[in-house]
Order: sequence, then structure tokens, then C-alpha cells
Amino acid sequence: MISSRKIGLGAGLMAIGGALMMARGDEAKRPAYPETPARPASDLYHGVEIVDPFRWLEDVTDPEVRAWAAAQTKVTRAAFDADAQRPALVERLRTLYDYQTTSAPIVRGKRYFFTRREGLKNQPIVYVREGSAQAEPRVVLDPNGFSQDGTVALDWMFPSPDGSLLAYGSSPNGSEMSTLKVLNVANGEHLTDTISRTRACTVAWEPSGQAFWYVRYPEKGTVPAGDEMYNRKIFRHVLGTNPENDPMVFGQGRSKIDWLGVSESEDGRFVVISSSTDWIKNDLYLKRLGDDTPIVPLAVGLEGQVDVAIFDGKVIIRTNAKTPRFQVLATDVEHLAPADWKEIIPEPDGGVIEAIWVVDRKIAVLTSRRAVSSLAVHDLDGRKLREIPLPSLGTVSGLNGEWDGKELFYSFQSFLYPATVFQLNLDGGEPVVIDRSTAQVDPGDYEVKQVTYPSKDGTKVPMFVLSKKGLEPQSKAPTLLYGYGGFDISLTPAYDADLRVWLDKGGVYAIANLRGGGELGREWHAAGRLGKKQNVFDDFIAAGEYLIKSGYTNPAKLAIEGGSNGGLLVSACLTQRPDLFRAVICAVPLCDMLRYHRFSIARNWIPEYGSADDPEAFAWLRAYSPYHNVKQGERFPAVLLLTGESDTRVEPMHAYKMAARLQAGTASDRPIYLRVESKAGHGAGKPLTKRIEEDADKWTFLFQQLSVP
Repeated sequence: MISSRKIGLGAGLMAIGGALMMARGDEAKRPAYPETPARPASDLYHGVEIVDPFRWLEDVTDPEVRAWAAAQTKVTRAAFDADAQRPALVERLRTLYDYQTTSAPIVRGKRYFFTRREGLKNQPIVYVREGSAQAEPRVVLDPNGFSQDGTVALDWMFPSPDGSLLAYGSSPNGSEMSTLKVLNVANGEHLTDTISRTRACTVAWEPSGQAFWYVRYPEKGTVPAGDEMYNRKIFRHVLGTNPENDPMVFGQGRSKIDWLGVSESEDGRFVVISSSTDWIKNDLYLKRLGDDTPIVPLAVGLEGQVDVAIFDGKVIIRTNAKTPRFQVLATDVEHLAPADWKEIIPEPDGGVIEAIWVVDRKIAVLTSRRAVSSLAVHDLDGRKLREIPLPSLGTVSGLNGEWDGKELFYSFQSFLYPATVFQLNLDGGEPVVIDRSTAQVDPGDYEVKQVTYPSKDGTKVPMFVLSKKGLEPQSKAPTLLYGYGGFDISLTPAYDADLRVWLDKGGVYAIANLRGGGELGREWHAAGRLGKKQNVFDDFIAAGEYLIKSGYTNPAKLAIEGGSNGGLLVSACLTQRPDLFRAVICAVPLCDMLRYHRFSIARNWIPEYGSADDPEAFAWLRAYSPYHNVKQGERFPAVLLLTGESDTRVEPMHAYKMAARLQAGTASDRPIYLRVESKAGHGAGKPLTKRIEEDADKWTFLFQQLSVP
């Protein structure tokens, strides 16, 4: 990093008192931003000098930078807090979020573990039912007691084989830097075992319940500075022993960006290890428990993703190594070589096999077609036994059950159908609701359409469009377009309580299933990564143009929103087509694509984006990097940039630098707001009180900028 001399912001930090943005639409006046001095630094990439005027904002721990961020947030707070509609909006959001919702259970023996968010409590609570999935539940772990303000969250949990113990991770302030603890489920007391550095941990219990395999990061000082967020390794822990003496069982000598995970097989006889250094393929290894046999390869070197179910000597495999939308194959534990695998369920026509789960020696197969779920049950030879009826167009998740049990569990939700948990006895009968959300919504009040539109190169892209039933937009409806387009992640129908704030005001909400996502399989993802990333931006821009041409809205009423990789999406699109959008919500974004890989865990994303250290990748990254494509004197739309001080995925510096460059570069009086949340990170584990405040700011911003009364 090129260092620069630190100077005080002086009076610039004080020039914020009158920055109130109470006006609507074009009546708004340019805010009085804090002074942000340019202190140019430069990098040389393959003979090309790139000047960076706001490099000094990268050090988010520097007191001067922290003061600058606080001053920026004060401007933003003044604008929203002065809005007369905001107090009523907060109360409306509190009402909409005041409901109960439950996850599908994790089944261990005769215990059924699940999480439930209750009313306005900040964090979901862990419950267990004993003996039956419909028995009266009792509280196992209440994260609301972890801290007074709800900012310590449950990150993950793994019950032991008989359900008597619960290994779980928690972290403060949205940091996701988990600490593993073990809870006695019967009496609620913690064991002495506490293991730090277990971010994004997975746990594989041994059948005895007295030991488990887990993933841990290195201790600071044992690896080069900056590598503490890499070098995941797998260890084995015996309950009651010192974790610092746990032996490393897998990972020695492997790449520092190797993403390792671990799980136990369905029958508990094996540990399955997954290893990946990119987002398109992974390797699997197998360790038989109870003997001294070594870890052996199960699927290594395949050009695709692979996961398995292992039970009673049988191995069921889901992979897209040879078919881009996945197929299901079978073998046995004595014939693990891919040459011995036999296809039992072919790649679906027009669909993607999203997941499989073995229950009652049958295979539940979750398939997605154009981002809409279907669920079927097959026998072990692949023959379809039945299609499971679903309530509507929507999303199935949380498949669970025991391989030798009779009960399959899953959750279903859609845009206007809150998450509902179903139990299906595979001996026969229809799905039974065991947990229904208490959210009150009448789907008949709204309309959901799935449309297809052409992108710049003619590719047909699917999109969901939601509105109030009977709405006649006449090209003037306030419209919010949402997208992501990356990392093989699919945007599927999901219930979002606060969306009704927008729809009930006559707003239109659209979700585009862009290339780079997983909605249409491996090829769809490949068409939006690395040197083809511009396709994603073209798809999103084309979605906005479609909404205008179809009579929903016009540029003065069109806003866009995205977070994380979606923050990169919207920030790139606002620099490429500032004329098309009136407002932009850009959350926890990547904006400096030439330097992103130097921070936090971002080297893990090089297989998705490329690195400026490579001359070929430098060319495409420079071409779209939002921070480097802010044109001086351009009339940019209004922008709300959101980030969290404790974000350990995407560094806050991206939002800081983008805000500074837009504020300095725009010729428009439309505001460029930066909202920095304290005691918050990338979004995971954010307490409900903070979510409500953030949502209130988001909708206030849109109402102001799109002149929504």
C-alpha cells in the first residue's frame, strides 16, 4: 500500500449541521458533505499507472477515517431523521416484522432441532422437540441473552448424532468470527470445550458423540500477516481436552485459499471432507471412522461440483461435472472411483437439480426451473415415485430427515407466502404443516408475474415482477429493481415482510435472474464470471429498459438495489447508465475491483472476478470497476451506500471510497449518502432492531428520491 500523509479534516467535519434532505424528488438540494481531501496515490499495473485520490480511506481503523465516516453518517442521519414520514414508517415496519417464523428441523434420533424468530425479538431462538416433530417444543438456546443489544448472534449449529449435545458458533457485531461452544441439550449447561477462530465452521460428529471434526483458522502470528483469514484446516477434538492440542487431520500443505468443509455421512460411519479453491468445482475425500484406514479420495479432479449421501454401504452422488444442470448417480463404498458411478436420475429438461436428501431409503430430489422449486421422491434406482404438491410458485429449502426414518421435512415460501414447515411421511399421505408463520398477508391483494426479456446480446433473461393487484402503472409507477448475478447464487421467491411497505404505496418490485447466478445451471453462471462479467451488467440494464418499455415506469421513477456482489452490480450500472436510474441503494458493495483482492478474505473471489495482478484480468476489471469509472462532471442518480464497521467479508473501504468519488465527481445535486452501521457487519446476525432502522432509512430514501407521497 502506498502511504500518504495524514492531515486533519478541520472545519470540514463541522460543516454538516444544516444538511437536511426533507424535500421530495427534484426539489432536493445538494447536501453539505464533510470535506474529503484528495491525497493521490498510484499503482502501476502492467505499464499502466492508476491514480487513486482516496487511498487514505482504505485504513478503516485510522482515527481520521473513522471520524470522516461518522461525519458522513451524520449527514445521512440528518436527512432521514428530518423526514416527517419516517416515524410512522418505523411503526409500520415493527408491525410487519412482529410475527413468528420457524426453520425446518434438523433431525437427530428422536430430537428435532429448529430455530424460531418470535415477534420483535432480535435473534432467532433454538428449540427442540422430543419424541415427535409435533411435540411441544422447549428452548435449548436463546441468543437474545448473549448481549443486551442483540448484537451477538448464533452463526451455525450442529447437533450430535443422538441429539444430546449441540455444537454451535456465535460472534459479536456481525463479525462472523465465531467461537465454538458445546451445550448439554438436556440441562442447558455448557461443557468446558470452547474453540475460537471457527468462522463459517462445519462440524462432523463421530458416532460416540464424544469427539468431532471441525474447521478452524490459524492463530495470529502463526502465518504471515494478512493470512489469518485464510488457511482453513480440519482438526479433531475430543470432548474435555484442550483444543489447542487438537491434531490437524486435513489441510497441511494445501493452498491457503482452499475452502474446506466437513460433514458426517448419513449413517455416521464416515467423515466427508470437501475442498474447493473456486466457485465451480470441489473435491471430496472420505474417512472411515472406527479404524486406522487413511483418508481416501472420493471425487478428486472433476470439473464440477459434487456432493454425496452415504448410507448402508450405498453412495448417492449429485454432480454437474458432466451435465451443467446436475445429474444423480449411484455406487457403493467399495467402488468409489467415478468410472464405477452409474446414472440413476438424468439432468432434468430445463431444470437444475438443487439438492438431494435420502429418507426411508428413498431420494428426495429438489429441482428448480427458472428459479421456481419442485420436489419429487425417487427410489434408489432413480424411478420417480411421486411429485410432492407445493402451495404455489415458490422456494423449497431445508430438506432434512434420517436415511432410515420415514419423515421428510422441508420449508416452503414465496413472495407472498411466509415460510411454512412441512412434514411428509414417505409411506404415504400428503404433506402436513407442522409450523406455520403467523405473518398476516393476503396473497390476493398482490400480483406476481414471471416474465422474460432480451438482454443486449439477445439472451433471454427471466425476471419476477410484483405489484398491487389491479395496479395500472401507466409508465409512472415507482419501481425498484433488484439483482445479484454472481457466485452461482440463485434469486428465488422468498417472503420479505417489509416489501409490503413498497407495494402498498403503489410500487413495483422486480427481481432479475441475471447471468452469473445459478438459476439456469453451470453455463448461466459461467456466462457472468471473469471476462464475461459485463454480461451481468448488460442483463440488469436491459431489465430496467424492459420495465420502462413495458409501461411500468420511467427513468425518473426507477431505482435499483443490490448488496455485496449485488452492490458491485448496481455501482457498475450507475456508472455505465446514470441516465437510466433515479436512485440507487448500494449495500456492502465491492467498488474498487483493482485492489479488492488485497483485503480481508477477498482472494477467495479471484476465481469469480479475476485479479488485476493478471494482465488479461486487469483489462476487464479496469473496464468496469465502479470506483475507477466515476466520470467527473457526470450527473449521477441519488445513491445510498450502506456498510457495517465490522464487515469482515467486504471491507467498508469500498463504500467509503465510492462515496468520496461520487460526491467529488457528480454534477447533480442529487445526494450521495453514506450510512455506516456500528456493531454490524455484512448482514449476517444483524439484530431486528437494526434491520428495522435500516429498512426505514432505505424506504425513506426511495420515497424522497422517487417522490412517493
